Amino acid sequence: MAQAPCPADHDRLLAVLKANVKASGGPANGGFETNEWAAIVALDGAVCAIAFSGPTADSQWPGSRLVAAEKANTANGLSLAQMALSTANLYAGAQPGGPLFGLQETNPVNQAAAYAGDPKTFGSASDPLVGKPIGGVVVFGGGLALYDGKSIVGGIGVSGDSSCADHNVAWRVRAALGLDKVPAGVNPNRKDAIVYDLDPGGKSASGWGHPLCAGTEADIAAELGAGVGGSIHK
Repeated sequence: MAQAPCPADHDRLLAVLKANVKASGGPANGGFETNEWAAIVALDGAVCAIAFSGPTADSQWPGSRLVAAEKANTANGLSLAQMALSTANLYAGAQPGGPLFGLQETNPVNQAAAYAGDPKTFGSASDPLVGKPIGGVVVFGGGLALYDGKSIVGGIGVSGDSSCADHNVAWRVRAALGLDKVPAGVNPNRKDAIVYDLDPGGKSASGWGHPLCAGTEADIAAELGAGVGGSIHK
């Protein structure tokens, strides 16, 4: 069966990622400002590009390679042509007692793909994940569906910083790729933006909320249009 087209190739993803991560010369995103992994899945769920922003693969958390790919899989797999859900939007519902509790167990990681291949090729155009479905569901910030103005074309996941900063980086990268033509989402105006509306007891007023992280991620999200609520700016 023919594979779905990749929304962006490795070289393009690499260039845009580096330009949007502070550690590799980009702007601040409010978290630890560490290097990041990014992965793209095509509409069929196969990983089609994966890159890292640092000089070597161990310049960012090694475990974040798979997290990024699973975030991309989640956003792609739980969004539609007419409505996007970011991984950040899933947090509140996936907590115990929430309507999405147990969601993380529904699409197991493809372990045969996840741990295969030569680590020296990780993050390159020949990364062994490329062309394979990764599976996995992640319910915190950093995964976004990709839209070209006509329909959904895949998903992107970013990992390697706080989940809130990962969301900001993914938002920047998606915009730079021109794949941010989101038709609708759980936010009337900001579509699949992260929602900072958890009360002290962890309940989300909207049902789509995400916790605040420790840095200035919410402020930067507000400036980018990537977040709703939570900003300390008055």
